[in-house]
Amino acid sequence: MDPEIVGGIAGGAVSYVLLKLDAFVTKELNLKENINRALRDLGIELRSIQNLMKESASKDDPGDNYTGWIQEVRDQAYAIEDVLDLFKLHQEKPWRPFQSLHPIDNLINDIEGSLLRIERTRKRYSFINFTRTNSGYYTDHHVRMAPLFNLDTVVGIDEPTEKLVTWALEEKQRLEVMFVVGMAGSGKTTLAHSVCESQRVKERFKDDRVWITASKSKTTLDILILLVEKIGCTITQRAPADVVLLKQILKQHLLNQHLLDKRYVIVLDDLWVKEVWESLKDAFPKNGKDIRIIITTRRGDIANSCTGDSVDIRKIQPLSPAWAKHLFHQKAFSTNGTCPPDLEEVSESILQECDGLPLGIIEIGIFLSLKSPTKSQWKTLHDSLESELRSTGELSNIRKVLSTSYKDLPYHLKYCFLYMSIFPENNPVKRRRLVRLWIAEGFVIEKRGRTLEEVGEEYLSELIDRNLIKANELDFDGLPKSVGVHSLMLKMILSIAHEENFCTVYTGGAPRNLTWNTRRLSIQKQDFEVSHHVRSFFSFGIAKIKIDSNFKLLNVLDIQGTPLEEFPSAITKFLLLLRYLSLRKTNIKSIPSSFSNLRQLDTLDLKQTLVTKVPKAVLQLEKLRHLLVYRYNMESALPFDIVQGFKAPKRISELKNLQTLSFVKASVQRRMSWHMRMIQGLDNLTQLRKLGVVELAKEDGASLCHSIGKMSNLRSLSVASLSMDVPLELDAMTKNPPVLLQRLYLKGPLQKFPCWISSLSDLMRIRLKWSSLTENPIPALQNLRHLVELQLLQAYTGTQLKFESRKFPQLKILDLQQLEQLSSIVMEEGSLRCLQKLIIGQCSKLVDVPRGIDKLGHLQMLVLYDMPQNADQLRRLVHHIPCIHSYKHGQLQVFKED
Repeated sequence: MDPEIVGGIAGGAVSYVLLKLDAFVTKELNLKENINRALRDLGIELRSIQNLMKESASKDDPGDNYTGWIQEVRDQAYAIEDVLDLFKLHQEKPWRPFQSLHPIDNLINDIEGSLLRIERTRKRYSFINFTRTNSGYYTDHHVRMAPLFNLDTVVGIDEPTEKLVTWALEEKQRLEVMFVVGMAGSGKTTLAHSVCESQRVKERFKDDRVWITASKSKTTLDILILLVEKIGCTITQRAPADVVLLKQILKQHLLNQHLLDKRYVIVLDDLWVKEVWESLKDAFPKNGKDIRIIITTRRGDIANSCTGDSVDIRKIQPLSPAWAKHLFHQKAFSTNGTCPPDLEEVSESILQECDGLPLGIIEIGIFLSLKSPTKSQWKTLHDSLESELRSTGELSNIRKVLSTSYKDLPYHLKYCFLYMSIFPENNPVKRRRLVRLWIAEGFVIEKRGRTLEEVGEEYLSELIDRNLIKANELDFDGLPKSVGVHSLMLKMILSIAHEENFCTVYTGGAPRNLTWNTRRLSIQKQDFEVSHHVRSFFSFGIAKIKIDSNFKLLNVLDIQGTPLEEFPSAITKFLLLLRYLSLRKTNIKSIPSSFSNLRQLDTLDLKQTLVTKVPKAVLQLEKLRHLLVYRYNMESALPFDIVQGFKAPKRISELKNLQTLSFVKASVQRRMSWHMRMIQGLDNLTQLRKLGVVELAKEDGASLCHSIGKMSNLRSLSVASLSMDVPLELDAMTKNPPVLLQRLYLKGPLQKFPCWISSLSDLMRIRLKWSSLTENPIPALQNLRHLVELQLLQAYTGTQLKFESRKFPQLKILDLQQLEQLSSIVMEEGSLRCLQKLIIGQCSKLVDVPRGIDKLGHLQMLVLYDMPQNADQLRRLVHHIPCIHSYKHGQLQVFKED
C-alpha cells in the first residue's frame, strides 16, 4: 500500500473532520460545557496530528509503521465525525431518548484515549523522524515509463509532430512557447522528443537543442543551473550565497544575454509547479532570435494561466482505435505484430479499457507478451485489471504513473476526485449533480462572496484542467454537461477508495466485506441489503433496496432509476441527517407530510417522477437550496405541454435559501387570490439562480415581472404561458431586469418583444417558442455581445430575417424552425463571424439558400428539417461546410460529411 496515498486519504479525512468540528462547536450554542470543552480538545489534538502528517508529506518513504499509524489517524477522524452526527441526530429527534452504546461524553473520552495512544505510538517509533529531502516535492522521475521514449515503436503521432515542427520552424524573431498538455501516460514527452529529433529541426537549430526534465523534485534554481550548464554559459564571478540574488544573476546576466542572438529549442519536460515557470520565463529574451520553448505538463491549469500572443497550447489526444490496435499488437505479439483470430474479441475488450492511452496499451501489451497467448489468460487479465493495478499488482507501474497526479492534489480535491469511483464505468455524471453531491458531503469549503456551487464548479474545473476528470459532453457555453474519468484511472481510484474505506462498490458476485467505518456504498448490480452505518448510498437501477435504521447517519441517498412505486416511509422516519435526496426517474406519485423531518436537506431531486404537488411540510426545510420537481411528458399530444411542473405551497417564498426552483405551476384550480400570492411571494427568493415557471396566465405576468426584478442573482429563467393561445405579458420588467441572466426560455405568444431583454448583456442563450411575433426580434438581439445560441421556433410571422455586418459577434448556434411565412434569410458579409451550427426546419416558404451562407467561414454543420431544397444552389453555396444533414419526414439523409 502506497504510504503517500494512505497519507493523502487520512489527511483529507482529518481536514474534512476539522472543518466539520469547528462548524459544529461554533453553531451549537446549547452544548453542555463538558461536551463543548471535550470537542475543542479533540480539535486541538487532531490539529497537532495534522501538522505531523503535513510534515511527513515532504519526507522520504517512512515504511509500514507510518502506514499503520496514518490509518489509525484516519479511523479516529471518522470516529469523531460519527460522534458529531450522532449528537446532531439526537437534536433532530429530541422527543426520543438518545440511544447509543455510551453517552456522548463517554464516546468522546474513548476517542481522546485513542488519540493519546496514537501520540504515544508516534513517540515510540522513529518513523516520523526520517531525513528531509532536498525540496518540498517528492521525486517522481522513477515512475516515468521508458517504453514511451522509444521512437522506433512510436505510432499515431506523425500529424501532431508535423504541426509542432512547423510551429518551431516558423520565422518569428521572438520567443514562442508551446505547452503540450495531457493526462499521465498520454505521450507528451514522446511527442516533444519526436519534434526535437526531427531532421528539419536538427538542421535549423543544429546543436542548440536543450532538454531539461523539470519534474517535481527540481526547484527554479536547480533548473536555472541546468540551463546555464547546457547552453554553455560560464559563471566568472563568485556565486552569491543569497538564493534570490543568484537567481537574478543567472536570469538577467547569463541566460538573457547569452540567448539574445541565438536560436534554441528548449524543452522543459514534466512541469508541475506554476511558480517555477513564472520565475523562469524572465530568463529568456522576448525579442531576440528564434527561441522555441516546449513545455510538457499534466497541469492544464498552469498552461491556461499563461496567456499571450507568444503562448500556445496543444492538448494530447488519445490514440485512434486503429493506431491503438496497431501499437497493442506490436507489443503483445512482438514476433509478427498480428493478433490470432481467437484473441481478437478479448483484445478489443482490453483496448476499450485502455481508451487510447499509450501508457496502458504499452504496459498491458508487454505484460501479455510474456504470457501464454490463450483466450483464458487474456480474459483473466481483463477481468482482474483493477487488482493488477494495485500497488502489489503486475501492472503497478501504470498505477505509479497515474497516481502521481492524484498525489499532487490538495486534500479537498483528493476527496472530490475519489468521488468519481462511486459511478459506474461508461456512465457519464451530470456536472450539476456532481457539484451538489460534493456540497452535500461537505467537501466544498465556503469562500466569502461565493456560493458553494460556484466554489464547487471551480473544483471541477481544476480537476479537468489537471487531466484527472474529463469532460464527456460540452454545453453551448463551453462548460461540461457531463464528466467522467479514464477507464484505467477509474480502476486505480476504485482500488484506492476501497483500500481506504472511502467507498465500497458492489458490482455483483460475492459481496465485498464492509468494515464498520465504510463511509460510502455504491450498488451497481443485483440487490444488496445494507447493515452498516454508511454516510452515502447510491444504487443504479437496482430492483430492491431496504432502507431502515442502519441508514440513520446517511447524508446522501441517490437511488434514481429504482423502480419505486411509493415514497419509502423509512426515509422520513430514520434519515434525519439527509442532505441530498434523489428519487429521479422513479414512479413515486407523492411525498408525505412527514417530509418536514428532513431539516438538513439541501437538494431534493424528483425530476422525471409522477409527483405533481409538494406539501406545505417542505416549507420547514430552511436549508433547502435545490428543488427540482418536473418531468418531460413525451406522450403529450402537443409539444407545448411537454414540461409538466408541480403545484407549490402558497408560502414557497419562505424557503429563502433556494437557488433552484423548477418547474412551479403558476395556475391552480383554487381561487384566484391564492396563486397571485404565490407568484408575488416569489420576490422573497432573492438567492435564486434558476427559476422555471409553467402555466402562467396573462394577468399574472406583471406580478411575475415584479418578483423577478428582485432576483438579482438569477442566471436562468424559463417561463411558459398557460397554453399556446394565452399571451405572455412580460413587459413590466423595465426597471429591474435580472442583469446577470445567462439563459432565457420563453414559451408562448408575445404581443410585442420585451424591450428589457436587450439590456441583458450577459445573456448567452435565448429560446423563443410559439412567440408569434409580428416584429422582427433580430434588431433587439443583435448587439448582445455574449449571445452564443439563438432559437426561434414559431416565434416570428414576418417574411425576412436579416443579419447585419458585425452583429452577433459570438453567436455559434442559430436555430430557425417553423417560421411559416419566412421566405428570405440575408447574411451580410461580416455577420455571424463565429457561427458554427445552423439549423433550419419546416420553413416551407424558404426555397432559396440563405444569402451569404457561403461567406460563413467557421460554419461546421448545417441541419435541415423538411425543407424545400434547391439542390444545385445548395451544393454550390455550401460546399465549404464539413457536415450537412437533411431530414425528410423524420428520416436522416446525410447530404455531405467529410
